[in-house]
Amino acid sequence: MGNGTSIGRVRGLGSAKTGAHHWLVQRFTAIGNLLLVLWLAVSLVLLPDFSYATVAEWLARPIPAVAMILLVVSTFWHARLGMQVMIEDYVHEHGSKFACLVALNFAAFGGAAFGAFCVIRLALGAH
Repeated sequence: MGNGTSIGRVRGLGSAKTGAHHWLVQRFTAIGNLLLVLWLAVSLVLLPDFSYATVAEWLARPIPAVAMILLVVSTFWHARLGMQVMIEDYVHEHGSKFACLVALNFAAFGGAAFGAFCVIRLALGAH
């Protein structure tokens, strides 16, 4: 019993068993983003002013720099997961779906790498 119909099991049309993992990772990144955005908001409120020098000095410390990199990477990862589901649901032609997913991966990984690079550059003192 279970696992769908007999013909579905024979044809291999049962569950792909990957949806739950994707769903969980998206929820975990959402929780991480929520906590990191709250940390960012509190940290910015506690700054004396929002001048470039003040923010750069704050970001040059290890904990804010690492937390900001985590926020950037987690945000791009979460966006990639959500956009992947949309592409898989609404782009039906296999060639177009593949091209869209490749473009999405380049955009997500490129954006995360660029954001991390910018934070690292500020953290190391390059103005």
